[in-house]
Amino acid sequence: MKKITRRKFVKNSVIAVAAAPAFAQLSTNANTRLVTGASATLPAAATATPSKSIAPDPPVAPLHWLEQPTEPVRGVTWGVPWPKGSVKADSGFQLLAGDTESPIQTWPLAYWPDGSLKWTAHALAHGNAPQGNWSVRPVKRAKSNSSLLITETGTHLHINTGKLQCEIARDGHVLFETLSTQNQTTAAQGRLVLLVQQQDADDEQTRFSVSRFEGKISKLTVEQNGPVRAVVKVEGHHAHAGRQLLPFTVRLYFYAGSESIRLVHTIIYDADEQKDFIRGIGVRFDVPLGQQELHNRHIRFAGENDGVFAEAVRGLTGLRRDPGKAFTEAQVAGKATPGNGQLSDNVSKRLQYIPAFGSYTLFQPTPDAFEIQKQTKPGHSWLQSAYGKRSAGTGYLGSPGGGMAFGIRNFWQSHPAQLDIRHADHDTGEVTLWLWAPRAEPMDLRFYHDGMGQDTYAEQLEGLEITYEDYEPGFGRPYGVARTSEMQLWALPATPSNAELAGIAQQIQSPPVLVPTPAWLASSGVFGGAFSLPDRSVPAKADIEKQLDFYFDYYKNQVEVRHWYGFWNYGDFMHAYDTDRHVWKYDVGGFAWDNSELSTDIWLWYYLLRSGRADAFRMAEAMTRHTGEVDVHHIGPFAPLGSRHNVMHWGCSAKQLRISTATNRRFFYYLTADERTGDLMREQIDAVKTLQTIVPVRKVNKSAPKNTENTDLATVSFGTDWGAIAGAWLTEWERTQDKAARDKLLSSMRTIAAQPHGFFTGSSLMNLQTGAFQREPTGKISVSHLSAVFGLAEVCYELTSLVDDKAFKQAWIDYCRLYNATPEAQKAELGESLKKLNLQQGHSRLTAFAAKVTGDKQLATRAWQEFHRGQGGKREAADQTIAINAPDVLNPLQEAPRVSTNGAAQWSLAAMQCLAFAGDAIGQ
Repeated sequence: MKKITRRKFVKNSVIAVAAAPAFAQLSTNANTRLVTGASATLPAAATATPSKSIAPDPPVAPLHWLEQPTEPVRGVTWGVPWPKGSVKADSGFQLLAGDTESPIQTWPLAYWPDGSLKWTAHALAHGNAPQGNWSVRPVKRAKSNSSLLITETGTHLHINTGKLQCEIARDGHVLFETLSTQNQTTAAQGRLVLLVQQQDADDEQTRFSVSRFEGKISKLTVEQNGPVRAVVKVEGHHAHAGRQLLPFTVRLYFYAGSESIRLVHTIIYDADEQKDFIRGIGVRFDVPLGQQELHNRHIRFAGENDGVFAEAVRGLTGLRRDPGKAFTEAQVAGKATPGNGQLSDNVSKRLQYIPAFGSYTLFQPTPDAFEIQKQTKPGHSWLQSAYGKRSAGTGYLGSPGGGMAFGIRNFWQSHPAQLDIRHADHDTGEVTLWLWAPRAEPMDLRFYHDGMGQDTYAEQLEGLEITYEDYEPGFGRPYGVARTSEMQLWALPATPSNAELAGIAQQIQSPPVLVPTPAWLASSGVFGGAFSLPDRSVPAKADIEKQLDFYFDYYKNQVEVRHWYGFWNYGDFMHAYDTDRHVWKYDVGGFAWDNSELSTDIWLWYYLLRSGRADAFRMAEAMTRHTGEVDVHHIGPFAPLGSRHNVMHWGCSAKQLRISTATNRRFFYYLTADERTGDLMREQIDAVKTLQTIVPVRKVNKSAPKNTENTDLATVSFGTDWGAIAGAWLTEWERTQDKAARDKLLSSMRTIAAQPHGFFTGSSLMNLQTGAFQREPTGKISVSHLSAVFGLAEVCYELTSLVDDKAFKQAWIDYCRLYNATPEAQKAELGESLKKLNLQQGHSRLTAFAAKVTGDKQLATRAWQEFHRGQGGKREAADQTIAINAPDVLNPLQEAPRVSTNGAAQWSLAAMQCLAFAGDAIGQ
């Protein structure tokens, strides 16, 4: 970091890797490639306006920390949007904190149709985060002479961050061979472990056996190699006795100057849930302890509120014979004790009789309780050592000569979790970070009922009428669902103080997040311009802002009060509330887990974009991780579709694009450049093909084809189906300038507009090779209240501003105008009225959008009338809670009985988008 004058500001440039030699080393595989930033010439049909020259005055993007870091940042990556045409594809970038410049690594995330940069990613190395005005601006790119973090040989990857060195073998079955700092190896042989229990019953007479699978690596990819940030992707399966289970992807992230590695760990479930009960999922590594005295080997676990459990393998405190303060104080502080020669004889000659505890376990079985136990040797009793509520999930094993700190992010939130230290009394200790704790009950993913005789569609529809559950035999399996977890490993030259370990735990649990300010996000034109800054200048707007805050705060509180936590649950909300039992309908068919119903994800992200609240980011991040992984089948017959709301996240037979849609993931990806989220969005590019065999309307539409598997066609609705695939194609096009995705998108848009009634035609057959829809021959009108409430609206907002297709734009405006229009107006333009429709309040935002693009003030006024009328939504504000106490409930709680997740999401989206598109008309 260096001080610069304002005069030098424009002249200086930073390390820009977008097209630097570092990127020449990246894989060009379609699944891993990163675009170099070269501008592409696109056909005129793909541009909204003719390509323009870049603005002569470069824009400056202001940034802010969601939470101001109190410790040096160990590396951070973030995304920045740029207004269309303002930044050339070959620009360099400069990062400033006040007048202090920091080197950054930069690469493109997305392009506007004219080839200018739409989103860029930036990585900051280890260092302090001074308070002040942070900003990024484009500058002339300079050549970089900085060395890269990864050096590749024929057999190994050698990573050197300056503080940490890592050796990764190209062939083999370990994540890393060694981690070192200051020429001292602190960890070795990082590997994956999976415990699987086979059992024949689940009563008191259960017989079972446990098999240990080990991770076997099949592919190693250097995804990024720069002077600031490097990413290594490891793929494989867990294997045992010729059997493979739970394919995995682990990404290892390295930052210049940092002593830590971040691991993003994904498993996909492909076991037989009737026989295979997962007993443990973990990452294991060895910690060399050498000849260190047992009383100089330190164990640390972080509890809560900065509390730390601190002990040594062989304790010197509390003995009958006092070794002296020099020894006890050093041991408690984690410092090296004086030599044994300074011990009195009555202690030194009896050291061998002090028990040495070689094994330690921190076990978090629930979100509200953890325990720490220790053991001298296998075959002997475990001692209860400590208890607490919510552990920070961080530990340490080592000595004053160095060791490893380690932690699982969202440790208690993703219970059951466990940290194990073994063999701490040997020359080499062993640490395992258990994402699923072996001490917990084994994972049981079987469907929760036997079908209750619902063998036919007719019977299943009857079941839907009573519990709202869309059941179908064989569709409630978890096969193909995934789970992504995060961990960090810190190579330390010495045992950290308790305060230092608490600081490490804080960085693991709440890593620093740098984002553009809400004002910059709103002015950049991204995400359809569908949000504005909070405005409380007039009572009508202030009331809406108050209600928006209430909904968010209420759900944030419900996550805590209702304990929406757990390995498979964390990040999701419940769908509907039971006012009789005073609980969410966790056990009632389709009313339980929400699974993105009515765009819960998009609601949270738009709320974050305009508020800049750290807690909003954390909650939206957790939801994106969950809904993109657990609620979607990534392999198997349903892949890559998602599952509608159910008691089991994967339980509903409605496997749909509206759940797996890339539109729900784009926010997190563009704000963080998260590679795993990029995988999930790319996974959806060909998702529409699955509709050939998994027909969404197979139970209710007898005229729908059973499948079109042996053709190039699939029946695709213009609402939830096309909105999802359009989001995937749009994202791939803007991320990579991919012509195939662009052409399919443009072809589908053109042929929707050419339908007899545009979007009101409802659906048609799509050619999967070209994206074009066949013209629907009957001239029918078909419209659903769900069509526009799963991301279609947000995608169309963007497309109408990106693509110069007047017919498509008019077709979308017509849909926005007419959905909530009077029956007379609908009949006059469509030939018939749309009958009884639902969610009129949620659709008020479509009316507001039409008002914005047409300049029609009457439409703007009508949008607010629709919003406040509340039909198919919420008319009166639900901003009050009621206290419910024992014995009426198990635990005292605050209840808002009129709040539903569907209603909160749609009300909030309508409110935010009406403010953005027609805010000036409020109160008229």
